[in-house]
Amino acid sequence: MPGEGVSPGEGRVAAEAVEAVFREERGLLLASLVRRFGDLDLAEEVTSEAIEAALRHWPAEGVPARPGAWLLTTARRRAVDRLRRDQAYAARLAVLAADAERAEPAPAPDVSGSGFGSGLGSDGLPDERLQLFFTCAHPALAAEDRTALTLRCLAGLTTPEVARAFLVPTATMAQRIVRAKKKIREARIPFRVPGPDELPGRLPGVLQVVYSVFTEGYAASSGPRLQRLDLAEEAIRLARILRRLLPAERESAGLLALLLLVHARRDARTGPGGEPVLLEDQDRGRWDRPMIEEGRALVVRALTGGPAGPYGVQAAIAALHDEATDVAATDWPQIVALYDVLLTLTPSPVVEVNRAVAVAMRDGPGAGLALLDALAGEPRLRAYPPYVVARGDLLGRLGRDGEAAAAYREALELAGTEPERAALRRKLGE
Repeated sequence: MPGEGVSPGEGRVAAEAVEAVFREERGLLLASLVRRFGDLDLAEEVTSEAIEAALRHWPAEGVPARPGAWLLTTARRRAVDRLRRDQAYAARLAVLAADAERAEPAPAPDVSGSGFGSGLGSDGLPDERLQLFFTCAHPALAAEDRTALTLRCLAGLTTPEVARAFLVPTATMAQRIVRAKKKIREARIPFRVPGPDELPGRLPGVLQVVYSVFTEGYAASSGPRLQRLDLAEEAIRLARILRRLLPAERESAGLLALLLLVHARRDARTGPGGEPVLLEDQDRGRWDRPMIEEGRALVVRALTGGPAGPYGVQAAIAALHDEATDVAATDWPQIVALYDVLLTLTPSPVVEVNRAVAVAMRDGPGAGLALLDALAGEPRLRAYPPYVVARGDLLGRLGRDGEAAAAYREALELAGTEPERAALRRKLGE
């Protein structure tokens, strides 16, 4: 709470400063604490306490010159105080730390600059966040738990946001996150980057985590904005680290290419009021051409030297969209063919939906609608707004306005962000 004599305006500015620091450096803070104390729950608790302390002190004392370092110091002190009070807890953490030390001696942490690290350390390894990414993607964890835990801990998504990203109830997701933390603790999984022989086998899980973070940034599951650019840009930063770490892995190039080619359209994806702008209506002159060229070069790398992986194929689809001068000039037959390949690599109802839309562009709305209707019994699509919106759009193009309106009303109930709801209300008004 603001201190005595602090105006509401000053308190609001301080709160916004805390939020900005938290959003920018939470993952670094949490990873540093986990590296030191070896316990996710403890790290999360003292991180929250440090944020609360900042909200109390900064309005009266001013925002420190190095806010990240202030938060880290405060959180460390809280952790030490807690361990002093709970000797049994401290003893357990000491065992975990000894296990991690035997597995791989930890490099000395770099607390310069913001107080958390500076990207690549002296040993060439990425910052501590990547160590935590690989820990959360450990093969001892269930595949669904890996991404959920990392999104919650490193990307800073709330449990309901993670649940929406996975199309499951919040309670189910909370159980997954608790289960993953318990597994790490009981199996004594060390917080470290795997050795060179382990990295290739662990990479797919980490790539999926980074892609999930980007997906939430590209299309936020809830809130006042369609896009969360901070998350999207964080995912791109992490994808670049992975690319540097494993330059021979073509799927790391494919993932980075995909993120760049999609993120290049960010400025054209929303209108002046934050409303979504469909691909066919976007001003392509606002697309980031240098980013597109970088992504296209990476697509070539991802598709050369062996069978394509799923990220390379998705990047190739994104490149075809970015290369076209308009929707009519898009190579829809090639896009449908690439979706056919993607379905053999990663079969999923979401890929089926995207393929149906591409078929509608190639063969007409009736053909696409038939494919979408064939997916009506798929339970994972019942809470997936893009599926319902795609049906409404194709029904409208076929002149079946009553059915289109019903689809839009259903999508309105499912939409997670206010810009999406506003766009659907406009469609209903039309």
